[in-house]
Amino acid sequence: MSGTSVGFIIFGILLMLLVLRVPIGIAMFMCGAGGYLYLLGGETLPLLNSLKNLAYARLSNYDLVVIPLFLLMGQFATHGGLSKLLFHFVSAFLGHRKGGIAMASIGACAGFGAICGSSLATAATMGQVALPELRRFGYSGSLATGALAAGGTLGIMIPPSVPLVIYAILTQESIGKLFMAAVVPGILAMLGYMIVVQIVVHLNPSAGPAGPRVPWPERLKSLFAVLPVLLVFVVVIVGIYGGWANPTEAASIGAAACGVLALFSGNFGLVQLKHSLLGTAQATAMIFLVLLGADMLNTALALSQMPGELAEWVKGSGFPPLLVMAMILLIYILLGCVMDALAMILLTIPIFYPMVMGLDFWGMSQTDKSIWFGILALMVVEIGLVHPPVGMNVYIINRLAGNVPLVETFKGVIPFLASDLIRIVLLVFFPMISLYLVHAFGG
Repeated sequence: MSGTSVGFIIFGILLMLLVLRVPIGIAMFMCGAGGYLYLLGGETLPLLNSLKNLAYARLSNYDLVVIPLFLLMGQFATHGGLSKLLFHFVSAFLGHRKGGIAMASIGACAGFGAICGSSLATAATMGQVALPELRRFGYSGSLATGALAAGGTLGIMIPPSVPLVIYAILTQESIGKLFMAAVVPGILAMLGYMIVVQIVVHLNPSAGPAGPRVPWPERLKSLFAVLPVLLVFVVVIVGIYGGWANPTEAASIGAAACGVLALFSGNFGLVQLKHSLLGTAQATAMIFLVLLGADMLNTALALSQMPGELAEWVKGSGFPPLLVMAMILLIYILLGCVMDALAMILLTIPIFYPMVMGLDFWGMSQTDKSIWFGILALMVVEIGLVHPPVGMNVYIINRLAGNVPLVETFKGVIPFLASDLIRIVLLVFFPMISLYLVHAFGG
């Protein structure tokens, strides 16, 4: 049996294990170890030698330190009440419009994503803050939960983003350039979701009634209250891309700044500190377990030579590059039915990345192509967070809402999925949407 055939069999078994609800990190490790043993004729010594070095090689990677630091930044923001400041700020300026509270929820999700880096944390935190307000003003269940589920995806779209950090490490790409490239698509995502809310309330005014108009003194007060949070985002992103600090240093500054802001908010004590540290440790352990499983799987795939052979086959097939890209994006959407965002990035990038880098898209350089594909992959992975049957953001928001049927929540996210698809098409045909800031600032 050829190595490529073994690689496909490994993938088939992996998908079966995922359907059986085996944790993704364990499933990848089992399939990788089994494939490795088969390809070496059942010899266990090379596998043991590989395992001896695998964990150390991965966990000693200095770049990975940014993951727990960004997670800690998000935990401080969550338990320190910074999410409420963001929501009240956006609501003060938009809440008096029809659908304004839903738009404020989306804007607050974008702001919280700028200091969090996790979609699930953004959805869960902003859901707790915004759902009572949406319910108080009589918003329909589908619009309220749909807007929050979609808005939660901005947690990984707006930098800093944990999946982008993983992509950068897997592809040896610059974290700073990827973060800068995600800014414009992230803003477009936020604006697109707000436009969807406007369309929904235009077709059905009772779905999103207008709230009271907030006086300007209160608006300015909310602006001054949220300025330090916005400053943290600017310092982290500009610090990384401007060369003032490497990603780890910038993440450390961001985590410390969020900790100080949480402390001065008056809502942060020893209990909140304990929850923040414990939440960071649990999320980090989960991510690193998935990383180790992916390393074992990728070791077996590299031994099978499947990624390289597939890349060469695609390159010599004569398929139009855009058709190949469309197929890759479709596979991402299908994989979103059975696995989460981080698992998709870890599982597919070692296979799809060589394919994309071997094709010509609009005459782009290798660096531009790498950054562009990273943002595209992130946006398609983001869709998996809200489309059925997994849609983790949908389940989180629906559980928080309590009295909204799950079917209504899924109906509510459909218009937002249409916005996602339009944005992906725009980015495919106009790569400068993601590359403009990278080039404008000397990338």
